[in-house]
Amino acid sequence: MADRLIVAEAGTLFEVLARHFADGSKHAWSKKTLRQRLRFGCIDVNGHTTTRHSDPVKPGDVVEIHATSAGRVTKRTAVDLPVLFDDEHLLAIDKPLGLLSVGSDEERQRTALVLAREAASRPGRAVALWPIHRLDRETSGVLLFARSRAVRDQLQKDWSNTVKVYVAIVEGLPDPAAGTIEQPLWEDQNLRVRVGAHPGAKQARTRYQTTHRGPCRSQLEVHLDTGRKHQIRAHLAWLGHPIVGDDRYGTSDVRLCLHAQRLVVRHPTHGQDLCIEAPLPPVLPRALTQR
Repeated sequence: MADRLIVAEAGTLFEVLARHFADGSKHAWSKKTLRQRLRFGCIDVNGHTTTRHSDPVKPGDVVEIHATSAGRVTKRTAVDLPVLFDDEHLLAIDKPLGLLSVGSDEERQRTALVLAREAASRPGRAVALWPIHRLDRETSGVLLFARSRAVRDQLQKDWSNTVKVYVAIVEGLPDPAAGTIEQPLWEDQNLRVRVGAHPGAKQARTRYQTTHRGPCRSQLEVHLDTGRKHQIRAHLAWLGHPIVGDDRYGTSDVRLCLHAQRLVVRHPTHGQDLCIEAPLPPVLPRALTQR
């Protein structure tokens, strides 16, 4: 998603942007957001990305303002959390492997929520963040936070309409190459998620499509239509193709080869679709080619 304008009057880039969005023709970008878009490399002039407010522009120049940097990680926090999107309402990071999304009884300090808060805060200006969803510790990828309770509540209420796309490297070659898994899930007393009928089971729906095949492994694009605990892991294991490195539902490897690649949400203010992407970790394509 991008807003496009053709410069009518010469000036610095920020002057032109501020003037354009102040005249009532657009409402999606505040001055604060425009500064953030510049800082994060999300503004192009004549097809070239710039981060400088003072760049001169002239009549006829084409300026594009993107909601995200189209999958490019443009900012990293001090704790190496790549920031994928940041405005006055939302913050999205590329959560690394091994980091809890939020605190647990065993770990309260080194979590994605705590580290993102610390990284986004400034001296004397602490930032509050609210988690909208979670990723397993072993899963990397797009993790979204709200900057207010109201925004969190709004997005969670509409979460069933959010597009959630994962990439998984699985053992074997699924046949058929694409399909839908509609099997109920329930959690046993050992906190292991089971597939099948049970009084406490909840309906779950997972769609998958094979995108690449290796000698004995496959890369799948996976869409979550429901959001149950360990849904992708349990469903793919039930299918007979456990995720590579899943020591709970399959066998251990270098890592759990599951990555939350793309999230498409409706922005809480302007209502346009916001697509946030996290680049695929290099270890996943390498795992695909191993025998």
